Amino acid sequence: MPADPSRIVTARQILAHLGLTPADLATHPEPSRRMPTLAEYLPRVAAAASPGTRRTYGTYWNRMAGTLGHLRLDEVTASDIEALMRQVTATARSRRTGRQGRHAGEHVIAAARAVYRRAIADGYLTAADSPAHRVAKPRRLPNPRRALTPGELQDINVVARTSGNDVILDALLLRLHTETACRRGGALALRLVDLDTRHALVRLTEKGGTLRWQPITPILAVRLQEHAQARGAVLPTDRLLRYRNGQPITSRRYDHLWKRIGERLSWVAAQGISTHWLRHTTLTWVERHFGYGIARAYAGHTDRRGPATTTYIKADLHAVAAALAAMTSEPHPLASTRPFGVGGGRFAGGG
Repeated sequence: MPADPSRIVTARQILAHLGLTPADLATHPEPSRRMPTLAEYLPRVAAAASPGTRRTYGTYWNRMAGTLGHLRLDEVTASDIEALMRQVTATARSRRTGRQGRHAGEHVIAAARAVYRRAIADGYLTAADSPAHRVAKPRRLPNPRRALTPGELQDINVVARTSGNDVILDALLLRLHTETACRRGGALALRLVDLDTRHALVRLTEKGGTLRWQPITPILAVRLQEHAQARGAVLPTDRLLRYRNGQPITSRRYDHLWKRIGERLSWVAAQGISTHWLRHTTLTWVERHFGYGIARAYAGHTDRRGPATTTYIKADLHAVAAALAAMTSEPHPLASTRPFGVGGGRFAGGG
């Protein structure tokens, strides 16, 4: 709709009265809101982030605040972020499963990009203004993890059951991860209410907030219940896995476990074997014997990425239970008929 000519005349009269021209308005646009410094903005980013994101990036956001916090968001350059990445990579703490700080450097870039994605969403910057997205992440090295052989898995279990100050707990941990292929976070989050002994299931809550019921052998379900009750788990929300003093275990139990195993099995230390290798071991066996669809369900992968075929090959709980029964040579109450005539458990008696 064309503008009212009388209003245009009025606007020109007002501008003339103020001593301005339309060109002055174009040259001096309306001032935008004040650009915050990085230190001022980071608490808002952290408040909007999920708990998992805060755990992953919190350390790197603190490093950004300490090094670049005095700069406004639009003053930080790609060189500033790359220099911080080099510094963090060079000073990364050496870990048994570390990779010369490459993961730390990658996390710096990812943490910075998370900050600037939020700044773009909040209207402080445009996508083209983000310095974090102009810095390339370090190239990822090939993943060294592989499936353990039956002999290697047996050796690890023997050491866990014959050393340390809580062999019952350590044997349960290894067996739980071997049967379910769960991540450490999934095991640490288990509560009493997440154990269903009647149907031999555990409810796993893992990264991304994914939630699923996972079959376990009936004997493991009984052992987990006995463990929890003997160590003080009473309320439904009480943690399932506990130290002898009744306190819930933390990730440090895993660190101590693999350090101890590595001291007795040199190849474990040399290869940096960890709990996640058990996940590779189990899922590799399931995929080889029961196919990709069941292995995907066994792993708890629910994302939509990947070939469209994944839409049609989704496996149900009964198929996962059948794979577990075949792998352990122990019957499961939910197991359907074994496909392809598979049998002969690889991990029978392994934990």
